[in-house]
Amino acid sequence: MAKKYIILDTETTGVGELDRVIQLGFMVLGEKEIEVQNEFFFSDVPINYAAMEVHGITPDMLEGKSPCKESASYKRLQELNTNENYLIIHNAPFDIGMLEKESFKTQMKVIDTLRVAKHIFPDEEAHRLQYFRYKMGIYKEEQKEADALGITIKAHDAIGDVLVLKLFLSKLKESVLARFPEDNPVEKMVDLTLTPILIKSFNFGKYKGKTLVEVATSDAAYLRWMLKSMENLDEDMRYSINIALGL
Repeated sequence: MAKKYIILDTETTGVGELDRVIQLGFMVLGEKEIEVQNEFFFSDVPINYAAMEVHGITPDMLEGKSPCKESASYKRLQELNTNENYLIIHNAPFDIGMLEKESFKTQMKVIDTLRVAKHIFPDEEAHRLQYFRYKMGIYKEEQKEADALGITIKAHDAIGDVLVLKLFLSKLKESVLARFPEDNPVEKMVDLTLTPILIKSFNFGKYKGKTLVEVATSDAAYLRWMLKSMENLDEDMRYSINIALGL
């Protein structure tokens, strides 16, 4: 079987431990055709108002819908879940974590375009998908792509973001190839997804602008407190603090 590339995004009731998936959008890129899946789901968990503000999904839009696990799109994703395929997500840990609540355990090779972008464009002021949408001029190309695929573009809509991610992926792949000309760019993106990022300085909190090495010298106890007490500490920050502390 030819390998396939699944570009995916979810929308959820919120970002907490109890929140669930209420929209799943993905494209399947095969040798010739592009398959589009986009579906809304019912959930017993109420939609958080902050989440509603971002994605615009309201409870009435979910009335009469199937739960995620019973849906056609979820079942299709399970069919595609083999180790020769590639799962491509911007900020993959979040979406994969949400899908795990629906008993989905990925067997695919994962490309997290957020982490890859942080490796390839370390000096960008942001690495959000919408930032690159404007910075790279993707917004100028997306309508033509959307028309060809029968997709309506809306920011922070799962399938709309998948379309933007498809276009961003092409540009990211070119940049990876330019940086690592000897490597297969797709496999290199898988590798970069698994490679932690060394963060040099704080961009938040009381030490904003200070390097981690400086803080390790002046207030190592604060860094140790972060490791011990901040349960949701970004894994790249955790890795970088350990390096700064010489652990």
